[in-house]
Amino acid sequence: MGVYFFYGDEEYLINKELKKYRDKLDKNFSEMNYAVYDRLSYVDFVSVLRTQPMMFGKMMIVINTHELFGSGQKGESLLSASLDDNQIEEIESALSGNVENNNETVDIFFVEKYSKDDKKKKPDSRRKIFKVLSKYESKSFESIPTYKTAELGALIQQMAKEKKLKLEHSAVESLIMSKGNDLRAFDIELDKLGVYAYPETVITKKMVDEICASTEDIFNLTDNLMIGDKGKALLELKKLLITKHPLQIISVLQTMLKQWVFMKLNAGKMTNKEIGDKLGRMHEYRVKLALEKMRKVKVKTLIDLKNNITEAEYRIKTGQVFSPEEELENAIIR
Repeated sequence: MGVYFFYGDEEYLINKELKKYRDKLDKNFSEMNYAVYDRLSYVDFVSVLRTQPMMFGKMMIVINTHELFGSGQKGESLLSASLDDNQIEEIESALSGNVENNNETVDIFFVEKYSKDDKKKKPDSRRKIFKVLSKYESKSFESIPTYKTAELGALIQQMAKEKKLKLEHSAVESLIMSKGNDLRAFDIELDKLGVYAYPETVITKKMVDEICASTEDIFNLTDNLMIGDKGKALLELKKLLITKHPLQIISVLQTMLKQWVFMKLNAGKMTNKEIGDKLGRMHEYRVKLALEKMRKVKVKTLIDLKNNITEAEYRIKTGQVFSPEEELENAIIR
């Protein structure tokens, strides 16, 4: 049995590493031989560690250690839980027993993800459970600071190479200026650039500026609307209106507002993962960040804004307004 311990704030790289191992599973039994555990009692947790091999190929078990012990939305991380010495020994025995018995058909992956904005949640390497897991194949996945442009640029080029693309040096710089160190955003933008450049495979700065950088103000606009700062939202809107028609902006806002209202209405009733799945397989971390930003915003405020945008869209499309730009501005600040 293989035992792996992946931890860090770079969720994109952790998920990519897990996918690499999952892709090796027998395709005929991949659903049966892949399991993810988020919240377990201690007894069930130890039972999972002693999982017996399946009949059909290798089995992959992923244990998300953050909020492992608990129910509902909150829990306690395995790496910070108050485990006594007997429990530590039982966990160590369950892991080493399977390894010593040469159980080669079950791989267990312990995964600890924490937010880039909260380094305090980084696991304490002095704790006994951390030392137990670190005896096996452990790897840290930390985000690369934006100022380390050479390191970040090399990673972006590697991501592009996997998509059979190559970026000019100036294109890499422009991407970093636009997206900071968000690897998930880079992945999305590289897909867009690949389609835009086809059949060419070399990506230029001009392509990045046209396809990626132009969307930045949209996100600034929606972020400010999300937290209810209409003044800053209006400033971002004025920037967008220089190059975009109001109806283009309205289309994005309608989609975002629909998502936000759904999130607010179902927060506490559904898990972040369930909400994300309902919104077209949006990642649960994106749902979590959005809900955190909107924690002081009332559902009624979002619904009223959506109604204002819908009314503005109707009036613009039916030719009832002299200035579509002013109509959209009024809908936002109303």
